[in-house]
Amino acid sequence: MAKHLEVEIKRLNKRILDIGDIVVEAIHKALTGLQDRDPNLAREVLDLDRRIDRAEVEVEEECLKVLALHQPVAEDLRFIAAVMKINNDLERMGDEAVNISEHAIFLGKSDPIPVPTRLHDMAVASMRMVKESLESFVNGDNQSARRICIEDDIVDEYNREVIDEVWKMMKSNPATIERGSHLFSVSRHLERIADHATNIAEDVVYMVEGKIIRHRAESYSHQKDSTS
Repeated sequence: MAKHLEVEIKRLNKRILDIGDIVVEAIHKALTGLQDRDPNLAREVLDLDRRIDRAEVEVEEECLKVLALHQPVAEDLRFIAAVMKINNDLERMGDEAVNISEHAIFLGKSDPIPVPTRLHDMAVASMRMVKESLESFVNGDNQSARRICIEDDIVDEYNREVIDEVWKMMKSNPATIERGSHLFSVSRHLERIADHATNIAEDVVYMVEGKIIRHRAESYSHQKDSTS
């Protein structure tokens, strides 16, 4: 690898991690704002999202510059391609954090309603997936990345349980319908965050192995068999 290209790759690696840290902070603040009914904390997410948006554009420009100037091949090219995709998924996670914060602001101004325990479980699992996907990227750990893809099924199941519980609450007490619909949305946004973390994990597998496993369930089932 040419020295200049090596420097650029290290810089991009760090930039992705920096954006990842801001994204994790944004999601954490959105969820804390929801849990503590703190609209001010939820509003801070908007400032973080603006930082994420600016960084996303800068990283994309840097990637295009590296492609034009250095014309990387093989694993270096896969790295740049993965960074561009991961960069986009991180930006989308920031958007989801904003969406959660908006629902948190509404719920914080409304009378409290019971929040399903599984919603907390979803939040914990989704945050763990985000952090683990970024760690797998840093470490080039394709096996860890494959395990993250499997964890997405757990979040999907939690989402179904949250929907069932909130739906029962709304049926039994129609006065909760509007607030319950906001809980539906929070659950959906958490599920999407987990989906983006899964996308990052899939990109890590591509970066390390050169294999595209997106939309290929057999790739996940193989990993399940090998880890059981």
